[in-house]
Amino acid sequence: MEDALEDEWQFQIRLTVSAELAARLRGDPSCGTDTALSEVLRKHNASLKCQFDAFADYVSEAERRGPEDYPLYQWTKETIAKPEKKARYLRSFTLYVNDDEVYGKTIADSLQADLTALVGAGGIENVVRFDTNPANSPQPPAR
Repeated sequence: MEDALEDEWQFQIRLTVSAELAARLRGDPSCGTDTALSEVLRKHNASLKCQFDAFADYVSEAERRGPEDYPLYQWTKETIAKPEKKARYLRSFTLYVNDDEVYGKTIADSLQADLTALVGAGGIENVVRFDTNPANSPQPPAR
């Protein structure tokens, strides 16, 4: 039964990279200057999104449309305003596959394996996998 439930979850892969690589990736999300990473992205039809930029986009959208419909607005705005959090999220990148933020286990397994092979080279420091199982997800702070 547990295996069947695991098959229902979707996954997301994130990279933590050096500050230098992060700056390059934010300027060139196609990774044109990082051949090995660029090849992995092409192989999986994947793209990168900086977590800081994703959070900033969320805050901007909430402010345009009205924050009452964005339950994480205040937490996200406060988080990216803190220098230590900003520095952390500027170095964290989410992998989108076929423009999807989450994807199946088979795709995640293959992508994670290819990216893990790059850890330690060219500024890639860590590869982390997240799933959509609510039991594994941090819950927003109560307000």
